[in-house]
Amino acid sequence: MSDRFVRAAGAALIAIAAFAWTGAAQSQVIAAYTPVSTASDGGNILRQTDCYGTDGSGAADLPAPMQRQIVDYRSTEPPGTIIIDTPQTYLYFILGGDKAIRYRIGVGREGFTWSGVKTIERKTEWPDWIPPADMLRRQPYLPRFMAGGPGNPLGARAMYLAGTVYRIHGTNAPDTIGRQVSSGCIRMLNEDVIDLYQRAHVGTKVIVLPMNHIEAANGGRPLDLSASHAMTIGHSVMR
Repeated sequence: MSDRFVRAAGAALIAIAAFAWTGAAQSQVIAAYTPVSTASDGGNILRQTDCYGTDGSGAADLPAPMQRQIVDYRSTEPPGTIIIDTPQTYLYFILGGDKAIRYRIGVGREGFTWSGVKTIERKTEWPDWIPPADMLRRQPYLPRFMAGGPGNPLGARAMYLAGTVYRIHGTNAPDTIGRQVSSGCIRMLNEDVIDLYQRAHVGTKVIVLPMNHIEAANGGRPLDLSASHAMTIGHSVMR
């Protein structure tokens, strides 16, 4: 009788714990994409309480300029367009109505920046990493293949840009966000690339502004780039 009682009590405790964990996880995911008003900057910061960071923590404690948020952004581009402001290290996802979601990013270091208009040709969750030949020649110590996962430099998601070796991807080095550090790819916090991955689709237009772009000279608007503009690339390598 006592054994049956212990087993029954144990099963009940497991069921209660599973229910509580599921409820907490659902609340966390819902909160991760809830816009909230902020008195400090007058905008909307999108909560980042999901635990996709490589160290198991979210990005809720980041300073406001590093957090994804809804901002005023005038553009003639249709909703769903991605605009990458290379010199300011920001990525904008156009919402329409002169609003956009702004994400902080890492961009190409000196000699590895590029600009132009491309589209997302495919998307991958937890992508594998195969360093290109040019990168291996410069850094022969790199692995020839690395399976996707938390330790992979491409992070949690990757969106491949058609006609290039470049990606918009996550990172296992969040301290590089906001800096010019990559070999041409666009880096995002894992929390942010997961959010963008859910919003952007195959075929999404991606406008990459040049390093010498200055918004103030264009009335606060991004440059009017079209698909007819040729892409300029410093080096055809990726990281």
